[in-house]
Amino acid sequence: QVQLVESGGGLVQAGGSLRLSCAASGRGFSRYVMGWFRQAPGKEREFVAALSWTGGSTHYTTSVKGRFTISRDNAKNTVYLQMNSLKPEDTAAYYCAARNIDTYLSSNPNGYNYWGLGTQVTVSS
Repeated sequence: QVQLVESGGGLVQAGGSLRLSCAASGRGFSRYVMGWFRQAPGKEREFVAALSWTGGSTHYTTSVKGRFTISRDNAKNTVYLQMNSLKPEDTAAYYCAARNIDTYLSSNPNGYNYWGLGTQVTVSS
């Protein structure tokens, strides 16, 4: 089992940047597919990005391609989401998730075993 804690959220102006971190505790982090999701008030949880065990394969939702980068440091048991050129529509609670069912970079939140509690990102116009 793994526990996930997100950090790095905050208030930023449009066009700015933030880096989210997700610290994992527990065994086997290096063998988990990691994902980031977000949820705005009144909306369903939305896939943002996913990353393979080694960090060699990534998958992004179309709206963040070229602006967001997911990465991981297995030595530190941490996954990151670098967010550049932020837009007001990126405002949401961001959640880190872990998946050890298989190596598929799933965009379905139901495909992830473990979740953090989230960190709020607010982008002002």
